Amino acid sequence: MSSGVDTANLLRLPNDADTADRVRAWVAASPVLLFDVATAISAGDGAWPAEAVTRVAQESVEAVRGAPMGDVCAAIGEMLLGREVDHALEWLRETGLLAIVFPELEATVHLVQETGRQHKDVWSHTKQVVKQSVRRPLVRWAALLHDIGKVPTRTFTDEGVHFHGHAEVGARMFDKVSQRLPFDRDQRRSIRFLIRHHLRSNQYSDQWTDSAVRRFHREMAPQLHDLLDLSRADITSKRPGRRKQILEQIAALSERMERLAEEDARLPPLPGGVGIAIMETFHLPPSKLIGDLKRFLEDQVTAGTLEARREDAYYVAHLARSGRVPGLDPDQARQIAAAGGLDSDASAEAEAAEMAGDFAEPRVDVEPEKHDGDPARPHDGPAACGADEDAVGQMDPDGHGGHDHG
Repeated sequence: MSSGVDTANLLRLPNDADTADRVRAWVAASPVLLFDVATAISAGDGAWPAEAVTRVAQESVEAVRGAPMGDVCAAIGEMLLGREVDHALEWLRETGLLAIVFPELEATVHLVQETGRQHKDVWSHTKQVVKQSVRRPLVRWAALLHDIGKVPTRTFTDEGVHFHGHAEVGARMFDKVSQRLPFDRDQRRSIRFLIRHHLRSNQYSDQWTDSAVRRFHREMAPQLHDLLDLSRADITSKRPGRRKQILEQIAALSERMERLAEEDARLPPLPGGVGIAIMETFHLPPSKLIGDLKRFLEDQVTAGTLEARREDAYYVAHLARSGRVPGLDPDQARQIAAAGGLDSDASAEAEAAEMAGDFAEPRVDVEPEKHDGDPARPHDGPAACGADEDAVGQMDPDGHGGHDHG
C-alpha cells in the first residue's frame, strides 16, 4: 500500500472513537491512505470499513488536494483491478473523494438515461462496466471514464434522452483529467483512444464491406484487443437476448477481421494484371519503370494508403494522381484518375460514413470539434438513444439501446 498502513486490518477495526482517532492521524500523515482503504474494499469482499472510518474520510477529503497526484493515480489504478471495484467506487463517492478527484464522474450520479421512469443512472452503469471488464489497467481506466462525455451531451426531445457525440466529447474531457493525474504518455494516449472509440465495434453489421472491415482493423489496431474487451464490458442490458446479440455481433467482427487478415497474408497485395494495365493505360513499354511503379503501389498497400486486390483502374488512377509516371499529360492524368473512382482521402471519408451507418439513414450532426467537453457548455445535437434495458426499441446510431451500453 502506498501509505504504508495495513488497510486490510483497518477494515476490521471497531466502530469507536479510538478507531476514528487512529485513522485521523494516519490520514494527516498521508491522505493517500483514503484510496488505500478503497483498494482494500476492492480487493476484499466489498465490505466497507466501520462507520467511524468513513466519517473520518468524509471529514478529510480536502486533504487529498495536497497529496502527490502520482501517488493518488497509482492508488486508484491499484483499486481498479480489484474484483469488488464497484463497492470501492461507491465508497469513494459516499466519502466525497470521487468529487475531489473526478468531478466528471460525480456529475454522472443521478444522470438519467431515459425519461418518464426510474432507471439506472450513468454512474451505476459505469460501476457495472468497470466491474465486468477484464482486469487489465488500460481497459479498467477506460471503463471508468468512457461515459463522462454524457454529461455535457445529454439532451431531451420528444423521442427521449440523447447523448450524441459523447465519445468524442469524453475523449476531450479526459484531456483535462490527465492534466490532474500524471499518466505516462503511452497510458494517456491509449486511454484517450479507448474512450474516443468505445462505440465503434458496436456499430458493426454484416452489411460492412470487406474494405470497411479492413479499414476498421487498421485504424483500431493499436488498441484493438483492449477496445473489443471494453465493448464487451459496455453491455449492461438485462433484456433477454440483447446481451447475447451484441456479444455475437462483436465476435462476428473479430472473426471477420481475423479471416481477412489471414487472406491478406496469403495473397499478393496487387492483382495479377496490374502491370499490363499500367503499360496499356500510360502507353509504356516493358521496362524497369513498370517494376518500380508496381513496388510503389505495393508499398502504398502496406502503408494502408491503398487497399489490396482492387480493380486495375483503382491502381492506375492512384499512379495518375501521384505524378510518378513521367511525361503524363495533366488532362490525361485527370481523366485516368476520374475513371479509377475515389481517391484515398475521399474513399476513407466514404467508408467512415459507411461504418457510422450514414448510408442507411439520414446523416445526423456531429459534435463540433471546437467543443472542449466542459459540462458548462453542453451540445444540443440530437441522436436517438433507443429504449432502456426494460423496454423494447431500436438501437441508436452509437450502438446503444438506451441503457444497454450506457
